[in-house]
Amino acid sequence: MSDNLAYQDEVREELINGKPVSMSPRPSINHNRIASNIFRIFANYLNKRKCEPFADGTDLYLTESDRFVPDFMVVCDPDKVKSDGVHGTPDLIVEVLSPGTAKNDRGYKKDVYTRCGVREYWIVSPDEKSVEVYRTDGTSFILHDVYTVHADWQLAQMSEEERSALVTQFQCSMFDDLDISLEDIFYRTF
Repeated sequence: MSDNLAYQDEVREELINGKPVSMSPRPSINHNRIASNIFRIFANYLNKRKCEPFADGTDLYLTESDRFVPDFMVVCDPDKVKSDGVHGTPDLIVEVLSPGTAKNDRGYKKDVYTRCGVREYWIVSPDEKSVEVYRTDGTSFILHDVYTVHADWQLAQMSEEERSALVTQFQCSMFDDLDISLEDIFYRTF
């Protein structure tokens, strides 16, 4: 049992294909920082706009047998937001990988997000410091790109031309005037 009183009674669960699945009660510092950084980027951008960002801890009711708790999501239809969570398909979902959740985030949950019509899905790897961006083509997710922060030793091995070609910012397909910096996503991570 945890010594931290805040976690002693808390059991975080998702409903995956009709089965309750316990979530990790203690995400890592990097996991929390990344999810918080992404929330901050979108919260600042979406302030006083129709679309609304939701941080980790918000229940997402997608199907009768699937209730997830994404690390981050954006919902542009206010009618989907209820007092107990989001009921219906968000426009953007972000999952930050943890060792215990990676298989579901890359497999079953990604398939459900596709079937339910999520427009864009990000899988963020704290270990690799990468963001995989998937966009829908109407029937399935297509990998749009993978954005990665390179370590200093990797940069030192690259030519000036290779370093100048590295992508350090990208855009969410829904907001073409929002430049998202990898440095901001991975700010203060180890």
